[in-house]
Amino acid sequence: MILLEALKIKHYVKDRLLLDIDQLHIHRNDRIGLVGRNGCGKTTLLNILAEKIVPEEGTVIQHASCELLPQLKRTDTTKSGGEVTQEYIQEALVRDSELLLADEPTTNLDTDHIEWLEKKLKAWQGALVIVSHDRAFLDALCTTIWEINDSKISVYTGNYSDYEQQKEAMHAEQQHAYENYEKKKKQLEDALKLKEKKAERATKKPKNVSGSEARITGAKPYFAKKQKKLQTTANAIETRLEKLEKVEKVKDIQPLKMNLPNAETFKNRIILRAEGVSAQFGKRVLWRRNSFFIRGGDKFAIIGPNGSGKTTLIRKIINQETGITLSPSVKIAYFSQNLNILNEDKSVIENVCATSKQEETLIRTVLARMHFYQDDVYKLVGVLSGGERVKVALTKLFLSDMNTLILDEPTNYLDMEAAAALESLLKEFEGSVIFVSHDRRFIENIATRILEIRNQQIRVFEGNYRQFKNDKPKKNRDLEKDKRLVLETKIAAVLGRLSIEPSDELEQEFQELLKEKRELD
Repeated sequence: MILLEALKIKHYVKDRLLLDIDQLHIHRNDRIGLVGRNGCGKTTLLNILAEKIVPEEGTVIQHASCELLPQLKRTDTTKSGGEVTQEYIQEALVRDSELLLADEPTTNLDTDHIEWLEKKLKAWQGALVIVSHDRAFLDALCTTIWEINDSKISVYTGNYSDYEQQKEAMHAEQQHAYENYEKKKKQLEDALKLKEKKAERATKKPKNVSGSEARITGAKPYFAKKQKKLQTTANAIETRLEKLEKVEKVKDIQPLKMNLPNAETFKNRIILRAEGVSAQFGKRVLWRRNSFFIRGGDKFAIIGPNGSGKTTLIRKIINQETGITLSPSVKIAYFSQNLNILNEDKSVIENVCATSKQEETLIRTVLARMHFYQDDVYKLVGVLSGGERVKVALTKLFLSDMNTLILDEPTNYLDMEAAAALESLLKEFEGSVIFVSHDRRFIENIATRILEIRNQQIRVFEGNYRQFKNDKPKKNRDLEKDKRLVLETKIAAVLGRLSIEPSDELEQEFQELLKEKRELD
């Protein structure tokens, strides 16, 4: 059964054709992930499908109830971003529409609540179209991927990992086509050169034949005729060269070889010790006294629920607060969501070069890896989008004179291609990376050690994220985590109802839920 049709859709942003879609159909039980680079039109398309925006051309026909979960949530509230997101999700699911259009539903949610939302949506009976930069989330929920590229939509069967594999296969196919094109082109060019040389020789008087003999035997006209024939063949080859369909070269990923400061006293040495470190916010304890260490070259992920104190720990490390000892060999570069390290009046490459001791060839290689190609590096930072500025800031820090990167939610505002490019750079980086993230795929692909803050405790796990998730102590806490999430969801729902229609019964229910949560804590 078709729930929604979109036919002959065209939509412009100023003079740029943003969307040019012949037809789209959404069927019952469809689970669709909508992907594409920042600014390609994903949010606009969702709003067109939800009939919140009227396209300049084309028609949307809804055959079923449709609910839009918007990207921009309310800001006129004292609730946290995660609480507001949860409230929107709960309200949307309660309405039980046949089609849910969700724009970045994991925004501001920590890993626990992202996994809670996955379970909710897996059990939900309606169709879904989801815009998300969370690749693990799309893997868990989607059976089809729609990719927007150059205003068109391409459809891929399977989840996000299947889509990546199909893209890699297409990449390999294009590489093979390019190699065949280059081989054929060289064959034709070599044949053309050979014919042109033969044609040039054909006008010359043969060796051991005098001029008078050539005139008597008619050699000159014969060779002129031969030259003409050879020239005709050469022209035919030239025409084939011109008509040879050009295949673009696949962009190669250049390997990195960076000069790491203090490499000899840094690699595989203990570069950071935390001894008896604790933290609290006002009267609330974030975590109790704990000790751990970090080695040079570690990829160290700091994870935990929202409000557990991850950013607080990062700040303690940067400020070398009581209990934190850094090796003299450590040189830190810190990324936060504040992009004040960029000069908007200077170009991309000027910003990066200002703090880098690396050679320009390497600088341009890294910029290309972050999708700043050729003349893109001369764009002023002031004209870039938010996502592009984040990429410049990350590149600037990556190429600065440092051996330890500290990153606080580095994949926020990055599209999937940029997040994958950053992963690739960090995996090749020989220095240390200490990072906070809720992006499970990013953590899985980067981290070699895990620090989890939960229930006012710090736990360091020696291994990668997949091993951490399969660890037995972690499994034993799943029931408690699920119970806590259910309680928090109920509390959010009752709060929402209280704000609309307050009553004594609701107030009593709210107080009982709070008591139950306190007992669990």
